[in-house]
Amino acid sequence: MAAPNTFGIPEPDPDRIDPPGGYAQMPPSAPDPVEGSTAPMTGDIPPMSTPLTVHRFDPWNYREGAGIGDGSEVIGYRVEAVDGHIGKIDQASTMVGDSFLVVDTGPWIFGKKVLLPAGTVTNLDRTGQRVYVDRTKDQIRNAPEFDPENFRDEAYRDKVGGYYDTTYRLTDFLPPGARPDPSGTAQDRDPDLPR
Repeated sequence: MAAPNTFGIPEPDPDRIDPPGGYAQMPPSAPDPVEGSTAPMTGDIPPMSTPLTVHRFDPWNYREGAGIGDGSEVIGYRVEAVDGHIGKIDQASTMVGDSFLVVDTGPWIFGKKVLLPAGTVTNLDRTGQRVYVDRTKDQIRNAPEFDPENFRDEAYRDKVGGYYDTTYRLTDFLPPGARPDPSGTAQDRDPDLPR
């Protein structure tokens, strides 16, 4: 503290400025944590937790770690939904922002083809020549019908991408590598999901 002025009030220290009313004291129930301690602080504030990361569905790009990249040759590979085999790949694209699989379903859907956006692919098994997708057979069967003349058209792709974005993705809530229980569709388990 500096010496008092002519009025008996001490002159403020030029290197220290105190707030009006002084500093508040810490209550005894919330002691300062020990330096380097990992113990949570006590008091009114609960320990923080990190929320799970939610990934945005990107229909026309393969997921990181799916195993399909530029130049991957997957024509003829079997495609497996979460509840079984759906067909073989007839056409494929690995272009960024324009990646997809056209799957020939054979007798499963009376010889029709389906367009699967790349974002539905979870992983690739080169040894077994299989591509795994995170949708059920019913979800794929109920997708917009494949249009061989216009499947590269933006309006059609928006429709297909939108459909797959709103279908319940079973693997979104599972740890990496876990396979979901394919019994029933997502709509059967949650009636609030779009049909």
